[in-house]
Amino acid sequence: MDEGQLKYFKELLLNQRHEILQNADETMADMNDQTINYPDPTDRASIESDRSFILRLRERERMLLTKITEALERIEAGEFGICESCGGDISIKRLEARPVTTLCIECKKKSEALEKARGE
Repeated sequence: MDEGQLKYFKELLLNQRHEILQNADETMADMNDQTINYPDPTDRASIESDRSFILRLRERERMLLTKITEALERIEAGEFGICESCGGDISIKRLEARPVTTLCIECKKKSEALEKARGE
C-alpha cells in the first residue's frame, strides 16, 4: 500500500473516531439535560426505550472506537492492510468498506463458515 493510500485511510479513521466521540459527548449532554418529569407512564416508557436504544448504539460505537485505535496503530506499525490470518494483502475495496478489518475477504469467509459450523 502506498503512502497516499495510508494517508487516506488514516484520515478516514480519524474522522470516524472524531464523529464517534462527538456523538458520545452529545448523548451525555442530552441525558444530563433531560430533567423533565413525564407523569404519563407511556411517555416515560417511550423515553426510557429511546435512551436504551441510544445507549446500545453508543456501546457498539465504543467497541468500534477500540478497533479504530488498533487500525491506527497498525498504520503506524506498517501492518495496515495485511491479513492477520494469511499474511496477504487486504483489498482496497474491502478496506474502504470496513477500514478496521484485519482479515482479507477469503479468510473472513473461512472464519464465518467455521463459526457457522460451530453454531456460534
